Amino acid sequence: MYLKKVLWATAILGLLVAGFIAYKIYDAIFSPNTQFNNSEAFVYIPTNASFSDVKTSLEPLLKDISTFESVANRKGYSTNLKAGKYAIKKGMNNNEIINTLRSNNIPVQVTFNNQESLSELAGRISGQIEADSISLLAAFNDSDFLKENEFNQDSKLGMYLPNTYEFFWNTKAESFRDRMLKEYQRFWNEERSQKAKKLGMTPNEVVSLAAIVQKETVKVDERPRVAGVYLNRIQRGMLLQADPTVIYAIKKETGNYDTIIKRVLYRDLEMDSPYNTYKYAGVPPGPIAMPDISSIDAVLSPEMHDYLYFVADVSNFGYHMFAKSLAQHNRNKVQYTRWLNEQKVLR
Repeated sequence: MYLKKVLWATAILGLLVAGFIAYKIYDAIFSPNTQFNNSEAFVYIPTNASFSDVKTSLEPLLKDISTFESVANRKGYSTNLKAGKYAIKKGMNNNEIINTLRSNNIPVQVTFNNQESLSELAGRISGQIEADSISLLAAFNDSDFLKENEFNQDSKLGMYLPNTYEFFWNTKAESFRDRMLKEYQRFWNEERSQKAKKLGMTPNEVVSLAAIVQKETVKVDERPRVAGVYLNRIQRGMLLQADPTVIYAIKKETGNYDTIIKRVLYRDLEMDSPYNTYKYAGVPPGPIAMPDISSIDAVLSPEMHDYLYFVADVSNFGYHMFAKSLAQHNRNKVQYTRWLNEQKVLR
């Protein structure tokens, strides 16, 4: 009888212990384990991160990092990490957190605008994806890649179309570059290619001219008219005489693309550079900046007119006054020169 009681007591105690262990396991797996107040928090897991790195990133967000580690080990996550950006929702339990870190890599929106150099682009992109600026710049300048895809040191800037693109945060430098090549090839579809051919221009020449248009006017609705001016000049065998190309030539010569030049001086026009369209005919050998799609399409579908000149309109800033003759242009130019002098814009 006594033995039977002992056996019953042992069995009951075993059940209690087993129940307690089961409860602790259940609690560790399924009880909420977040401690932030926002609706969600983002975690970035770098490529080749260790589980210790992951715990360091998560520790400020979780109530109990030890239960997370226990469940991560049990589910095999601690030895099978995946890089990326992940959203941890408020109130998630360890099971949900680990499932999220396994399969819910969130895309990021990568945006860049009209950078004047690939080093500027690399710096801009490195702040938005995992790849650093050094690896990005190396990928951009890879000689084999450029040769294989018919780009050179002058034209390579034109491969990158300013826009917003979706990437995973852990995208490698080469993958970013290759995606940009695909976007460029997709952009230059049959319709655009035929428009360029009709103008007697290559895609690189179109992009180079579009970059000038981009620099000349911030007004998207005016870009087809400005493009028409330059195309009229090309058709008549005139020099483009675009001030932005002279400014770019100065920056390229000095290597300082942060230089601010608001006024081109007569002495600048004598600079010997293939980008100086006051000295060299046709479009420059490459773009002076990354033109956006509106500028490229403005060149491909320009406004048809007889204008050959334009100058900033100080009565309607952002827009320009257009002229068909040099005499009219010189009269229009007086108001702009007077305004520059009044504002003491000397450089």
